[in-house]
Amino acid sequence: MASIVADAMEADVSHILCVCVQLETFAQVRQTALEHDNVYASVGVHPNTDNEAREPSIDELLKFGRDPLIVAIGETGLDYFRTDGDLSGQRERFRCHIRAARELRKPLIVHTRDAATDVIAILREEDAREVGGVMHCFVEDWETAVAAIELGFFISISGIVTFKSAEAVREVAKRLPLDRLLIETDAPWLAPVPKRGRQNEPAFVRHTAEFLARLRNTSVEELAEGTSNNFFKLFGI
Repeated sequence: MASIVADAMEADVSHILCVCVQLETFAQVRQTALEHDNVYASVGVHPNTDNEAREPSIDELLKFGRDPLIVAIGETGLDYFRTDGDLSGQRERFRCHIRAARELRKPLIVHTRDAATDVIAILREEDAREVGGVMHCFVEDWETAVAAIELGFFISISGIVTFKSAEAVREVAKRLPLDRLLIETDAPWLAPVPKRGRQNEPAFVRHTAEFLARLRNTSVEELAEGTSNNFFKLFGI
């Protein structure tokens, strides 16, 4: 991990958020943040985590989330693309995360795939506006982006935006106001062009930033300053 962080610094990526996706690996995620001053952590359980994994209770999320190293609750949300059958458990898990985030006053990291209508509805029903958060690795339409922004959320663009097939994502990325935009890796997946096919890592976010700057007809420096400020604001850093 030390070499990955060093490579990120070399690429001018100054801060990293290590996102927890299941409780079984939370200790490792937290340890990574503990060992590096510029790395932060979250706690949460991804919607696609299988039934054999540990199901989070609100009490557990609160216990882990009170740690000052933990700056967000998630990854959480809904994913209907890779899931069959009864999805009520996913929705209840999502609500559990939102309630914990509200009590902790920490933002949410939200995943949505083929579930935008239900994600926005649950965020509204659970008053997620009180804490806000980020719609991570965004692949939904402009209307969903607007609805999330109205709830106080940021929209995070990953290396997908550099893919030839990602015209819809590019259209959203062009229209987003700078004060609502974040950039991410979603490592170890979705490495941007020209690193596509490799294991993704934080240093590669620079390629996504350079692509976005061209797409939005702005400088990398302006984009970097804006998205960095958004990161600090959202996560209280």
